[in-house]
Amino acid sequence: MTAPRARLSPDPAPPSGGGRWIRHWDPEDEAFWNATGEKVARRNLLFSVLSEHIGFSVWTMWSVLVLFMGPEYGLTPADKFLLTSVVTLVGAVVRVPYTFAVAVFGGRNWTVVSAGLLLVPTVAAFAVMEPGTSFPTFLLVGLLAGIGGGNFASSMTNINAFFPLRKKGWALGLNAGGGNIGVPVIQLAALAVIGAGGGPRVLLGLYVPLIVAAAVLAARYMDNLAPVRNDTGAARDAVREAHTWVMSFLYVGTFGSFIGYSFAFGQVLQSQFGRTPLQAAYVTFLGPLLGSLVRPVGGRLADRYGGARITLGTFLAMGAATAVLVAASLRESPALFTAAFVVLFVLTGVGNGSTYKMIPGIFQAEALARGLHGEEAAAHGRRLSGAAMGLIGAVGALGGVGINLAFRQSFLSHGSGTGAFVAFLACYAVCSAVTWAVYLRRPAARPAAAGVAAEGEPRLGHAEV
Repeated sequence: MTAPRARLSPDPAPPSGGGRWIRHWDPEDEAFWNATGEKVARRNLLFSVLSEHIGFSVWTMWSVLVLFMGPEYGLTPADKFLLTSVVTLVGAVVRVPYTFAVAVFGGRNWTVVSAGLLLVPTVAAFAVMEPGTSFPTFLLVGLLAGIGGGNFASSMTNINAFFPLRKKGWALGLNAGGGNIGVPVIQLAALAVIGAGGGPRVLLGLYVPLIVAAAVLAARYMDNLAPVRNDTGAARDAVREAHTWVMSFLYVGTFGSFIGYSFAFGQVLQSQFGRTPLQAAYVTFLGPLLGSLVRPVGGRLADRYGGARITLGTFLAMGAATAVLVAASLRESPALFTAAFVVLFVLTGVGNGSTYKMIPGIFQAEALARGLHGEEAAAHGRRLSGAAMGLIGAVGALGGVGINLAFRQSFLSHGSGTGAFVAFLACYAVCSAVTWAVYLRRPAARPAAAGVAAEGEPRLGHAEV
């Protein structure tokens, strides 16, 4: 039984309530791509990156706001780790509805709405950010900031539909990397504000006009794709696919590490090594910045050498860097600790790019294994990978919750983050084993995937995706 073919015909565009709808979109057609597709796709990518970038900044703003929160706020290190855990949790959960919002409202329309919604947590944080505010109030406002994490899922789902399979590693890596840079940018902005003697409200005030600009530019320059329908069947099929959950686990190891460490790095430097807010801010931004910049590199490497191979090498290297962190923590060496942490951030960025490149390739390989070929296989891969990306992104972001909770428990029990790093080392070892066993131990999941597809089309092995 073959899977239903995704709808690429431009049937009447859904009601848009205003907005720009593209009725026909076939990026796998090289003539279409070279004539009009690439230009339109790149334009949408640019403004998608901008909106996602601001979303990441808002989502992770509490990673720097807690640096401003001295003894006068009455919060312990454990309180601060709990606060950032809550923010991360909401950002993970909202990724699921944000994924399907693209098909309901259109990619351009939802980008405008989701960008505008970022004003809510920003203004709320501005209102409560002062000594004397209760810890439950900070938790509630932190919940609101979590919506910034959803922008990633809708942005990735939208951009996935614009680009052909051969370009997805680069496009998705650039889209996600540009968004991820929102983390170090807000940390650099915090460094400038702290250095100038400003307070947290100055930092928050800077982002209000940026949010408005992102929404306006998305409305002006982005497009909706009419062929992207709300397909609940695709979501159901993606949930049933074992690869969705395997890749979710691997994404916990890569992106979960990136976002978790982004929230925790400055707090660990303060709590374990006695750094002041300004001293912590001087180095906190460096890891997320480099990790964001190399994410497109991870996608490019995956395009060339295969995502599974790059992902396995990344997990092995992450394990080695974590072992150095354990040693540095035991020796109480802040210089070695900081250097190893920055290297670990870089590796998470490479892994983020390679894992997301794997997703569309895996589902197209599955389509070929089921006897589909040509545009039918490509449509099946786009259909399932688009639905799976939101689920994978949501589960992966939960890794950030686990990291902050692990640090909280480690500091409560031992007064340092050493215990948490030992747990992370074990996790990376398991991720390495799973990557090898599922995607590299044999060329593909099914014997039928070997050989040559119909019409002389070569089949994709999972090692190559």
